[in-house]
Amino acid sequence: MARQWSLEESVRVEGVDPAALYGLVADLRNMGRWSPECRQVLVARPPVRTGTRFVGLNKRGLFLWFTTGRVTTARPGEEFVFDVGVFGLPIARWGYRFEADGTGTRITESWHDLRTGRGSKLTTLLGTVFAGTSPERRIAVNRHGMRTTLARIAQAATRRA
Repeated sequence: MARQWSLEESVRVEGVDPAALYGLVADLRNMGRWSPECRQVLVARPPVRTGTRFVGLNKRGLFLWFTTGRVTTARPGEEFVFDVGVFGLPIARWGYRFEADGTGTRITESWHDLRTGRGSKLTTLLGTVFAGTSPERRIAVNRHGMRTTLARIAQAATRRA
């Protein structure tokens, strides 16, 4: 299987506006409730904005690891993006776009593999050892995780509406 470097998944959430969905996602402390890999996000001073740093604690099966992150884009109601890494080396860019769609909102989650250039062999090895996923399998794991995450976000947003 060839390595895939990016992925997008989306879902339409009826009866919820982009600003409300953005508010749920931009509170990174919620990620542990939605993501099948993320267990907890530690943020020193919420609310988050561009430049905010955080730590993610992740678990999948017997594998346990942490990542550090930084919010790169925080445009309420439009887009929320953050980069994650480990030991100062880049791993991935995660993003969420929010688009009004009739009487609801389309939320799109994106993932881009940043393990290129200097340090890429090390981060690839660390991902395989600590997260238990080779780069070739990462896309399937992320697709499943993104679909689960989006479904859980949509469910939480619908309950609040």
